[in-house]
Amino acid sequence: MSWFIEVLKKYAVFSGRARRKEYWMYALFVGIIYVVLAAIAVGTKAPALFAVLGIFYVGILLPSLAVGVRRLHDTGRSGWWLLFGIVPLAGPITLLVFACTDSQPGANEYGPNPKEAVPAYV
Repeated sequence: MSWFIEVLKKYAVFSGRARRKEYWMYALFVGIIYVVLAAIAVGTKAPALFAVLGIFYVGILLPSLAVGVRRLHDTGRSGWWLLFGIVPLAGPITLLVFACTDSQPGANEYGPNPKEAVPAYV
């Protein structure tokens, strides 16, 4: 849950790098929350809950884009690659491969490797 909160703290931060773990834990929690909200909305058929689902979607849109761009930065790619996702079939598959790719070792033009960063408590 701390990874999800960490992404929300960086609500619209498109600079820097995001580890695989940060990206996928955020995606996991967003998926769980969305499925639970959708199941409750469909189960109760309450229009207010469908509105809550829409508000949740709009609310996480910007941090989702930001963490996606930071994940691409971590692999050494520009955030503009995120637009490749609109290409049918090839775009989402390519972005999935990029999201699963390990971090570029060492520092790159987007910042230091977050895996190699020294924890603050040391």
